Amino acid sequence: MREEEKKPSSPMKPSLKRALRKRWVFPAVYLTSAAVILAGVLWFQNNNDAKPKDEYQYSQDAPGTSSKEDESIPVNEAVEHVAMPVLDPNTVEIKTPFYDYAASKEEQEAALVFYNNTYHPNRGIDLVMKDGQPFDVTASLSGTVTKAEKDPILGYIVEIDHNNGVVTVYQSLANVEVKAGDTIKQGQIIGKAGQSAFNKEAGTHVHFEIRQNGKPVNPLDYVDKPVTTLTESNAQKENAQDENKQNTTKGESQDKSSSDDQSMDESDTNQDASYNAPDSSIGMAKA
Repeated sequence: MREEEKKPSSPMKPSLKRALRKRWVFPAVYLTSAAVILAGVLWFQNNNDAKPKDEYQYSQDAPGTSSKEDESIPVNEAVEHVAMPVLDPNTVEIKTPFYDYAASKEEQEAALVFYNNTYHPNRGIDLVMKDGQPFDVTASLSGTVTKAEKDPILGYIVEIDHNNGVVTVYQSLANVEVKAGDTIKQGQIIGKAGQSAFNKEAGTHVHFEIRQNGKPVNPLDYVDKPVTTLTESNAQKENAQDENKQNTTKGESQDKSSSDDQSMDESDTNQDASYNAPDSSIGMAKA
């Protein structure tokens, strides 16, 4: 019995005893346990924050709150106003006005250009300096130069495309300072006013045109107005034409007697219109 009592119940290895006697063992164990606990806490918080983060990202994509949607909204840009093609509009005057088919007979006569024994309706306006001196010609609007070349009758010609079917034309130039393909800004000098064989009576001048979908319009109707008025007026004309076509189609669906009466009325109207419309060959060969 005494020998059994002398035997230890749970003997400890000598190497473990030596390790536990060292001072750094317990602090190391403590720090390791703390690191494990801290890592577990952070992992748990990250898992809990994952769902709110997804909800926040979803709300960012919701209509009216998405940052991408805000970026897609275009910033309001200043719309250019049509400008006279000179540095100082107060120093020039109109030598030959635009030929308006709805104008009076006197106004139409003032807008005719005589060339090669024929009178031609002026498709733009001819500007001259009040003192008769040469002057710089500038771009009426920003755009891309589509033509810059010399014509034996019209002088140097520059055409600028401004998108949406709007084109400005500059003729009777003595020289040009741009070339086809150039992107220019409004007010940039494109050449100098000169003379042309087509309108000798105008002297040193620049012939300025505005075309909407290839059709010349009176520049004075749009100077100092937003360029968008050109496209808006064209859209209104197209709508009016569509309405006229629709009305014509409805008229054709009426009974035969009404259709005959309408045809007679339209015939009389066409005769009146042709009578009132100015002759496109005004001043054809001058005797």
